[in-house]
Amino acid sequence: MGQKFYITTAIDYSNGEPHVGHAFEKLGADCIARYKRLRGFDVTFCIGMDEHGQNVAQAAETAGVEPQQWVDDIAVIWKKAWEDLSISNTDFIRTTEERHKKTVLELLRRIAATGQVYEGSYTGYYCVSCEAFKLEKDLEEGQCPEHPTREIQWVEEPNYFFRFSEFSQYLLDLYSEHPDFLRPKAKMNEIRNVVQSGLQDLSVSRSKVSWGIKWPDDPDHTVYVWFDALINYLSATGFPDDGWEGIWPADLHVIGPDIARFHAAIWPAMLKAADLPAPGGVWSHGWLKLCGGRFSKTAGVKIELKDAMDRYGPDALRYFLLREVPWDSDGNFSWERFDARYTSDLADGYGNLASRVLAMIVKYCDGVVPDTSDQTELDTAGLEAIRKYAETMDGFLLHNGAKAVWDLVATANGFIEESAPWTLAKNSETERLAAVLAALARCLARITVLATPFLPAKTEQVWSDLGLKGEAWAAGWDSALEPQIGGFTVTKPKPLFPKPVTH
Repeated sequence: MGQKFYITTAIDYSNGEPHVGHAFEKLGADCIARYKRLRGFDVTFCIGMDEHGQNVAQAAETAGVEPQQWVDDIAVIWKKAWEDLSISNTDFIRTTEERHKKTVLELLRRIAATGQVYEGSYTGYYCVSCEAFKLEKDLEEGQCPEHPTREIQWVEEPNYFFRFSEFSQYLLDLYSEHPDFLRPKAKMNEIRNVVQSGLQDLSVSRSKVSWGIKWPDDPDHTVYVWFDALINYLSATGFPDDGWEGIWPADLHVIGPDIARFHAAIWPAMLKAADLPAPGGVWSHGWLKLCGGRFSKTAGVKIELKDAMDRYGPDALRYFLLREVPWDSDGNFSWERFDARYTSDLADGYGNLASRVLAMIVKYCDGVVPDTSDQTELDTAGLEAIRKYAETMDGFLLHNGAKAVWDLVATANGFIEESAPWTLAKNSETERLAAVLAALARCLARITVLATPFLPAKTEQVWSDLGLKGEAWAAGWDSALEPQIGGFTVTKPKPLFPKPVTH
C-alpha cells in the first residue's frame, strides 16, 4: 500500500440541484485524486452534502415536505450527477448521518473542555444565503457581496461562542511554518492580513434555527451550520473511533474562494482547540463564470449539468473544464469554446491520433505492435512531456498538466506527417516503418496513461484497443515512463470523439 493522500471538496448545500459550477470543483479534485493514484498513493477522496441550516429548512417547507425527506431526495440527485461524471470519491458524507453527529458532538466536547466555548448573545447582520454572520465592514452597499440580490437580515439571539480571537498567533505561526498552507499565494496573503487585523469570537450555535444537530444539554440551540459542516472532513475518517489517525490529517481541502476564511483560519483554530492536527493544506480554486458572472443558483447564473454532459458526453465536459479554466484563477464557460476545444483537442487531436496509429498498425503490421526498442525523437519528446506533466500536476496546476499531454498529442500527429508511414510501407523500408509505428504505439500508451485523470472513460477504451489489460491508471507511473507494448495485438477503434453536429 502506498503513502496515504486524503483529499476533500467542500460539501454541497442541499437547497437545490447541481449545476456546472458545482461540477468544476468536483472535477478538479477528482483529477488530483486520480493523478495521485497514478503515482502510487493510497487515496481517500471525500465529497458530500451539507444538509442542515435555515436554507434547507426553507427549501423543504416550500416543497411541502419534511427536511429529512428533502435532503434524502436531493442527495440521490447529487450522487447520480457525480457518478455520471466519473467522480472517483471513496466516501460521500452527509451531515444528517449519525457518524457525523457523533464526530461533531465529540469535537465540541473537546473544545468546550478547554474553556473555548461560552454563552453570549449575537446582535448583527446575517446572510441567509451564506448561512453566515456578517460584520458591517464585510458588506458592500449594505448587502452581502456574495449575494447582493438577497436582503441581509438583522439578527438578535442568544448563542454559544467559540473563542476564535485567541488563535491569532497560532494561525500566524502556522502560515509562517507552512507558507503553502493556502494556495494560490494571493489567497494566503489575504488570509494572513485578515488574521493580523484582529479576530472576533464566533457564534457556534443558533437558537432560531431548529433544523440542525441539537446542542448538548441545551435543546433550545442547534449547532451552527458552518461549525457543523467543517467537521465533515473529520467525520469521514471515523473520528473518534479507532483508525481515524490513519487518514487524518487531510492532505488537501479543495474549496471555492468565498469560503477560504472558514477553511484556512476557523477550521485550523477549531482543531487546535481540540488538540488535533491541522490539515496539510487548502486549495482555493477560482470562479467558473458565464457571461462575466459566476455560476450561482441565487443569481440565476447557471448551465444545467445535464445539458453540458449531453453535448459531447461526460469525458468531453471533464476535459473542457479542466483544460480551459485555470485551476488557480477565474475562467469562463462558453458553448463556443466548448465546441472549439472538442473539435481541436479531442476529435482532431487525441481521437485522430488514436485512430491513425491503431489503423496503421492493423494495416501494415497485421495488428501487432512491432517489438523493437529503437528510440526516436518522439520518445525523447514523450519523456519531456512527462516531466512537464508531473511538475505541473504536483503543483495542482491541472490546466497546465492537460496542456503538457495535448502538446504531446500534437507532436505525435506531426511525427506521423513527417515520418509518413504509408511511404515507408510503399518503399518497403520495413525497419524504419517498425521503429516509427512502435514509437507511435509507445507514445499513444504514454498519452493514454497521462490523460486518465482528465478522460477516465475514453482512455480505458484506447487502453483496451492497444491490447493492454486492466485499467490504464492502475498500470502505474512506470507504464508512462517506459510502456512495454511490443508484440501486443491492437484493435482498430471506433471513433473516440465523433465530429460535432451543428447545435
